Amino acid sequence: LSRGLGDVYKRQKYRDDNMAKGFKLIIPTMEYENEIQNFRKEFVINGGDMDGCLSLRRMENISDWIKQVEDFSSEKTCPKEYVPQTQFIFIRELDRKIIGVIQIRHYLNEFFEKYGGHIGYSVCHSERKKGYATLMLKEILSICKEMGFEKILITCLKENEASKRVIINNGGIYESTVYEPKDKVYLERYWINLSDK
Repeated sequence: LSRGLGDVYKRQKYRDDNMAKGFKLIIPTMEYENEIQNFRKEFVINGGDMDGCLSLRRMENISDWIKQVEDFSSEKTCPKEYVPQTQFIFIRELDRKIIGVIQIRHYLNEFFEKYGGHIGYSVCHSERKKGYATLMLKEILSICKEMGFEKILITCLKENEASKRVIINNGGIYESTVYEPKDKVYLERYWINLSDK
């Protein structure tokens, strides 16, 4: 991928022109410290995987997470076993609640090519089954296209029917199922072609 987020997105933190009214998709900052903490606490209380937000679950100090987000956004500071990625929070403007988190991995290493894909995301427990994950993924696909992607890979647990629907609703085409030995799970791999987005 020749163009990073800095070329496309730092000039404009979120997209009022195309974003669904009432929501913002933005790069997290300390301005949203309380909202990020509330999002984190909801997962700590209710359990579940916090996909697409790095190490937020274990970081009680939100400034530590913001620093991690910044480090992972650059090739120079991203840990070697990972790939550079850009983190977003999905906010409902009415009450400033963070509905979900989502990240774009700028390219794929061997692990992400097989198991993780280009996109990771989560929606908080209290806002699930309302169509927000589908909307959030739809909005991030436009950013992926601006960054120069022609297609993106997304994976989900084989038994996660809700996540499958989100991916398929955004044009995901099933390719294969793989076994991930570390977590001992089966993952389904889907490709989304961005040429028609």
